Amino acid sequence: MNAHAQPPARIDDPTLLTLTQVADAIRTKRLSSREATEACLARIKKAQPRLNAFISIEAEAALKAADAADAALARGEVKGPLHGVPLAHKDMYYDAGHVVTCGSKVRRDFVAPVTSTALQRLKDAGTVRLGALHMVEFAFGPTGHNPHYGAARNAWNPDHVTGGSSSGSGTAVAARLTYAALGSDTGGSIRLPAHFCGVSGLKTTVGLISRAGAMPLSQSLDTVGPMARTVEDCALLTGLMAGADPADPTCASRPVPDYLAATRAGIAGRTIGIPTSFYVDDLDPEVAEAMDEAIVTFARAGARIVPVDLTDQARLSAASIIVLLSEAAAFHAEGLAHRPQEYGDQVRARIENGFAIPAVTYLEALRWRGPALAAHLAAVKGIDAVLAPGAPVPAPTIAETDLGAAPHAEAMMQRLTRFTRPVNYLGLPAVSLPAGFTKAGLPVGLQLMGKPFGEADILAIGAAFQRETDFHTKTPELST
Repeated sequence: MNAHAQPPARIDDPTLLTLTQVADAIRTKRLSSREATEACLARIKKAQPRLNAFISIEAEAALKAADAADAALARGEVKGPLHGVPLAHKDMYYDAGHVVTCGSKVRRDFVAPVTSTALQRLKDAGTVRLGALHMVEFAFGPTGHNPHYGAARNAWNPDHVTGGSSSGSGTAVAARLTYAALGSDTGGSIRLPAHFCGVSGLKTTVGLISRAGAMPLSQSLDTVGPMARTVEDCALLTGLMAGADPADPTCASRPVPDYLAATRAGIAGRTIGIPTSFYVDDLDPEVAEAMDEAIVTFARAGARIVPVDLTDQARLSAASIIVLLSEAAAFHAEGLAHRPQEYGDQVRARIENGFAIPAVTYLEALRWRGPALAAHLAAVKGIDAVLAPGAPVPAPTIAETDLGAAPHAEAMMQRLTRFTRPVNYLGLPAVSLPAGFTKAGLPVGLQLMGKPFGEADILAIGAAFQRETDFHTKTPELST
């Protein structure tokens, strides 16, 4: 670890450490796994009634696993880079022997027969399981509403949404209930919670991390990725999870770069593109201000800032919706045929929309993906990353995004995902990072969009931004 890249460890309150810091503190025996786990559980106990971040909390099992990790370390046995680090993840990653609800009533009693590859690789690195995190039903929604488990609530203001569908992951990381969490991103489900909750998150290239044992939503768009306090933490987790997997033939067989080392590089000479349209249109003034200030910060750090004329992003977003709805309908066809009453009204309606999409339209959307990616790459030639807001607005309230009550909720929902879907359609990576706060105290996030398998580049640029700013170090107050 690069000591110059991190502040001194705060052992007096383990929950305020970053993932890399707590891993180092446990490994060097300045902190025990039990102490870290007890600190997280105490914070969870305080925050859960207000934030609804967890679907299940497994305190007794977590403490037992922490004690085992400490005993192993005392014998000189280090399981991996995250030995003894307590984590919780979105409740869609199968963990053999555990109930995995996928945020649904349909799977409320589903016991996973296998463990997902991504989760297993983190287990192999030594992590301790705290429980399972809240999520939108079947990962199909951008806000955090859930008719079966209630809405997850934003740690900065519980009247506001967390973003979805990785709702629990976003608010739990923000509230320092877990050092990091797995999310998933099919239409923005990592980047939206990162933007609204003020955390870092990485939407990976399609095929970088195995999806085996992760609940599917759209086989063409689904990606696995981490959410954490810093870009450096995301890089560490990505390096541990990436790589070929016989259980997932869509996973790329290519060498895994040292993403953590990449975050320590400077950005002098890097080129960042600023879109001339779409991502800068119809922005909330405070989001626009954060974007402008970030451009100044990147320039000061040595990056070259250039305008970029991107291809028709609205068309990319529309194609993404066609693919997502079609594939989600195919996956849920049997469930809706036999147990429709167990689906929430909003999710059932969204899935049923997919049945109305003609096969020709779906196949045309798939066919156009290659030419669209080629056109995009031509537009960003010579650019290392494209900078854009994560969403046009800060987190709206839970009330104004309630499709069952608020009259303009549907329009709001469409607006929230406007800036995330193009990246999903093209299969590109994008890293989200905190970039400011509104006058009301709500976080604002930005995303750095890269090229296929260009995670190292965007992680390097994002980490450099965090060395210049302190937005990612802020912690919400947990009043009871």
